[in-house]
Amino acid sequence: MSIESIVKGGHSMLIDTHLHEKKFSEDSFISLEEIFERARELGLDGICITDHESNAIRAEATELSQKTGFLIITGAEILTLEGDMTVFGLDRLPEQRIHACELVQLTEAVGGVAICSHPYRQNNRGMGDSIRELPLVRGIETLNGSTPKHHNLQAYDLSLELQVAALGASDAHVIEQVGKFATWMPEWVKDENSFIQAVKKGSTLPAAYNNSSYEIFRNNLYAKAAS
Repeated sequence: MSIESIVKGGHSMLIDTHLHEKKFSEDSFISLEEIFERARELGLDGICITDHESNAIRAEATELSQKTGFLIITGAEILTLEGDMTVFGLDRLPEQRIHACELVQLTEAVGGVAICSHPYRQNNRGMGDSIRELPLVRGIETLNGSTPKHHNLQAYDLSLELQVAALGASDAHVIEQVGKFATWMPEWVKDENSFIQAVKKGSTLPAAYNNSSYEIFRNNLYAKAAS
């Protein structure tokens, strides 16, 4: 499998779609303000805060976003019985661990989207090949900053096989990781709803920070969605 580089530097929107803030993710060491400042330094256009089993940072994130004009979307990383998923648009999170298919159904019912996180990470939190058994797959995190390269490549291959949106994200818990990977999105992504629609349309590409700019990678689904 090969990934074709199509852009360095120029972009419409670049968003780190998976980050953990220390107030509501106990394994994180970074504040919302630190994440925002670092993301802006790197040239990102937005961030998604996806704390473990929590979206409680939403009010603070919305306030900072309005104050700075920088896009900050609040989601959550949910550990299902099969592995992790990041969800957006789901305000009421499950109170107990459920199957991935149930989480997808809950999220879709309210117009949200669930994305398979780092599927081949070997820490009992990756969904792996069980993703193929889901009745609906919208997106797969193909570049994850806390996952080995060969497992990321497996995830990329799976996104191509299933013809679903491929995303990139740092999964940062420390400041040095913020923005390591990101997701390219079209310029019309300005809020949570348009973010969700971009994933559902397949209008996303994974990107990696390299030599002070982002390298964006083409995939077949994006070519189809853009045509």
